[in-house]
Amino acid sequence: MSDLFWLSDRQFALMRPYFPLAHGIPRSDDRKVVSGIIHVIRNGLRWRDAPREYGPHKTLYNRFVRWSRLGVFDRIFSSLAAKAGEPDIVQIDSTHLKAHRTACSLAKKGMLPATLGAQRAA
Repeated sequence: MSDLFWLSDRQFALMRPYFPLAHGIPRSDDRKVVSGIIHVIRNGLRWRDAPREYGPHKTLYNRFVRWSRLGVFDRIFSSLAAKAGEPDIVQIDSTHLKAHRTACSLAKKGMLPATLGAQRAA
């Protein structure tokens, strides 16, 4: 499939220090899994609809959930945003999305750690 998303060497090198260390059995290729997670989220797919080239869909889902709970993605985004410096232009997106009624339960389940910390501090 030509529409697959793959992180470049440079992109992955910037993210690599934030991944937790493997303990015991060596895990599958982080680059492949992160590329698969980005592909699924970017295209709005269900995990089971992820292309086979990224590995088993269960691996993508489990790694996304585990790393989200550990705050791995929050640290990656914060670090990359801090390295970029002060933006020249700030844009506001006015896209409107209707959330499912169970979407608010994500914060209660600990799926959004940065949001939870900000709410508790307020």
